[in-house]
Amino acid sequence: MAINIEKENSVKSLKETPFEGRTLEEKLRVKKLGPDWPDIAIRQESKDRRKHFHRCFSRSWFSKKAWLTGCSDTNTLFCFPCLLFRTSRSDLAWTQKGVNDLKHLSEKAKKHEQSKVHMENAMQLAMFGRVNIAVQLDEDYRIGIRKHNEEVDKNRHILSKIIDCVKFCGAFELALRGHDESESSENPDIFRGLVDFVASLDVVLKEHLQTATVFKGTSKTIQNELLDCMLSVLRECILEEIRSADFVAIQVDETMDISTQCQLVLVIRYIDKAHDVQERFFEFISHQSATADSIATALLDRLSSILPDDQKSKLISQAYDGASVMRGTTGGVQKKVQDVYVNAHYVHCYAHQLNLIMQQVTSHITRVRQFFSDLGGISGFFARSPKRTNVLDKVVAHRLPRACTVRWNFHSCTVKTVFEHKDDLLQCFETIRDSGEFDPNTTREAGGFVRILEDDTFRFFLELFHRIMPHVDVLYNQLQKRTVNSVFVQGIMQEFTDNVKKIRDSLPTFCGEHSSCASQQQLGKKRRTLGPGELQMLATEVCDTILGHTKQRFSFTKHLISATLLQGDKFQQYNCHFPEEALDTTMEAYPLLNQSKLKNELSLIYSNDEFKNCRGAVALYQLFMQNNLQDTFSETVALLKIQITTPMTTDESERCFSTLKRIKTFLRNTMSQDRLNALAMLSMERKLVKDMPDFNHRVVDKFASLKGKIYVQKIGAVLV
Repeated sequence: MAINIEKENSVKSLKETPFEGRTLEEKLRVKKLGPDWPDIAIRQESKDRRKHFHRCFSRSWFSKKAWLTGCSDTNTLFCFPCLLFRTSRSDLAWTQKGVNDLKHLSEKAKKHEQSKVHMENAMQLAMFGRVNIAVQLDEDYRIGIRKHNEEVDKNRHILSKIIDCVKFCGAFELALRGHDESESSENPDIFRGLVDFVASLDVVLKEHLQTATVFKGTSKTIQNELLDCMLSVLRECILEEIRSADFVAIQVDETMDISTQCQLVLVIRYIDKAHDVQERFFEFISHQSATADSIATALLDRLSSILPDDQKSKLISQAYDGASVMRGTTGGVQKKVQDVYVNAHYVHCYAHQLNLIMQQVTSHITRVRQFFSDLGGISGFFARSPKRTNVLDKVVAHRLPRACTVRWNFHSCTVKTVFEHKDDLLQCFETIRDSGEFDPNTTREAGGFVRILEDDTFRFFLELFHRIMPHVDVLYNQLQKRTVNSVFVQGIMQEFTDNVKKIRDSLPTFCGEHSSCASQQQLGKKRRTLGPGELQMLATEVCDTILGHTKQRFSFTKHLISATLLQGDKFQQYNCHFPEEALDTTMEAYPLLNQSKLKNELSLIYSNDEFKNCRGAVALYQLFMQNNLQDTFSETVALLKIQITTPMTTDESERCFSTLKRIKTFLRNTMSQDRLNALAMLSMERKLVKDMPDFNHRVVDKFASLKGKIYVQKIGAVLV
């Protein structure tokens, strides 16, 4: 007769199919399930007319008497051990008929559990399924167990050392495999050399490498399997942190690797249990085309495995670099993602916004565009020839960085270097022009650069941007921080704007001094020099362009308006006039917050002087957590978590691309996607690997669970 698995331990099932007639597996399952405790409806009314009362069975009896079980069909009680191992000496009341006399239940239960038959059956149930005591005490058996454990420890130790070698190569982005991996090879690359070095320090590993005939653990297959296990362990750790986080954000960017394969990087940002901001690399996603549909499909497929349906509301932001494919409001990736994840608001990377601001200056003002073109020509002049560079080293003793239209800190370095060494550079170009050792083209170019460095307009813009660029550098470096958030961006942008305004206000004096110096230097020369008014007009246009585009591109709208609610420098102003409009916009973006409670909490924060000194969302969040105020200010803490989790830049994605270029090189352009992801994870999350004390142990367990049966049968490498 088929047995209902959920009711294998019920009284009805045990009567229909006695315990002794079941298989060993079924018996062990019944023992594991234990006594069935159904709802018993036993009631007894008083027959005495003078005293009217009734009794009902209480489920507390099951916790008092662990051996007790019941039958809901007959509303009677039974003894579970005696029901399983009933004999001719068993009490039929507890094994066949059942007990329903509540008045004498306490007395009957006490008498039954003191009986010898019950104690024998209870002991038999407790010992059922265990190894015989005689076998446990057998000397040969204990020796075999000890040898097995020693073999397991030895094999796990060997595998752990090999894992250390793979970790080392992955952390420092070193190639694991060489051109020839044979035993006699003199070019096995770093992994084999590292294993041999570790073996020289570890006797167990050395003996294994010398005596092993089948499984040495150094083959390409084992490397890939270990990398898969490491990747799996790290992803499980990251997913565990994500599930415990209240909010999650993603950063996504796309590039092409050395093998012309489109790679989409996925970075996940959240606050961990230690209240630290984490930006974790999750994987590189290979896709065929860079269209919005292709990228969105690949991205949504990964997100579905990271965030189940019941956690979709946790994704509160998505950050991209601003390409039309990504930011399109009707058919872009951000729109397709937000259709599925409603709370995933789009953020255009603010580091890219800064690049766009500075590009506006160079592209819309002719004189400035010409200045940066000449500046790039100066650095490019020496980069094309070692002979020219030799003269530069002798005369200037300082190299010139190459200018770049994407990374503006390189422009800043070029401006700074040329400004500080302009006289030495002028001498260097004159030396090349007058030496007669260079070809006519080089001589002609050097003469042109001499005229450029002597030009007053070039010197004016050089000094002007030497004043502006340090502030751009400071802002650029601050935007690279992983803890940057919308409240922090609001503050540093205000500082940047104030500094540019100071430069703009000082232009009349600066332009007058420069024009006066230029007039003295131009005495006796026919070349026309721009007057103070023209210089001031150009410099003012530069500053106004920067200020105008900064206000436009860094102004907070829609969901980012919520950052203004948490600016410490505005708390005093908000205390007098509460920002109702900003609160309403915040609630439209994040309806999961309680508006009335949030308003009360913010009103209290605005009126308290202790909160006014907190600079940025992170500082305010840490103040709440350190003083255990997260329950009191629950809605404010939730808003702070949203602000901190929201990424304002995609710099971590750019760092991932740098790692990609170092791992997947020209010599390793056929690397599989799984191997690439594993090596990238070991490199970018090396701190996570280091902070996991049981990382090797977990990798070995994962490796054993995947390959244990094969290794036991074929090579005898016992790991469990």
